[in-house]
Amino acid sequence: MHAVITAAGLGTRLLPASKEIPKEMFPIPFKGQFKPIIQIIFEQLYDIGIRDFIIVVGRGKRVIEDHFTPDYDFINYLESKGKVNQADYLRQFYRKIEDSRIAFVNQPEPRGFGDAVLRAEPFVQGEFLVVAADTILSTIPISSMVVNSFLVTTVRDPRPYGVVVVDDEGFVIDVEEKPKEPKSNLVIVPYYIFDKDIFGELKQVKYNDELQLTDGIKGLIRKGKKFKAIKVDIVYDLGTIDNYIESIRKLVT
Repeated sequence: MHAVITAAGLGTRLLPASKEIPKEMFPIPFKGQFKPIIQIIFEQLYDIGIRDFIIVVGRGKRVIEDHFTPDYDFINYLESKGKVNQADYLRQFYRKIEDSRIAFVNQPEPRGFGDAVLRAEPFVQGEFLVVAADTILSTIPISSMVVNSFLVTTVRDPRPYGVVVVDDEGFVIDVEEKPKEPKSNLVIVPYYIFDKDIFGELKQVKYNDELQLTDGIKGLIRKGKKFKAIKVDIVYDLGTIDNYIESIRKLVT
């Protein structure tokens, strides 16, 4: 299965820190190490068996590509200075990179999550996983996910999120992006599995500034395709200052 990791957003909710440093490269304490968010996601996906990655980046995100380019001269430098543990951490990361096939795709303008996913179409074969690189989980429940499914969780204020309405069996009745009057407090956690029908539907969506992935999902539901919502309880949402700080508190306690 291919994995599409979207990392093209401007990160305006994390300004001024995100002006020059992509939010996906913000550091997080995770399982005894201090890593960029996108590295944590990549390694978790690698550990569940994924080897084909499409990382969608935007302008000013070259540092992400550099981070995913092995630099053994730096490892040699660390070892020469006696920093053996740090060198070993990097070497393990580089081995995972070299054991994977990674394509970087450019989204020239921030045209929305749906547009970022659509740009991965030429590189995807069959079913594929989509992950937004501003949310991490303790573990990815891949065994519970099926084609045309995504993760959800409950929050106090669902208005900043994609809000989901489900039936008694967990199938999605409706989705709505950032509604002023939410129909539930169940929101999307941006981990999805799609088939290629999502691309065709996204191409049919009429939009102004941004193409939302939820619009493509909603269109497919209207045409009779069923989507399964899979609930998770522990989610580290890193997309805003408050959530970033709160997530770090949870991770270090």
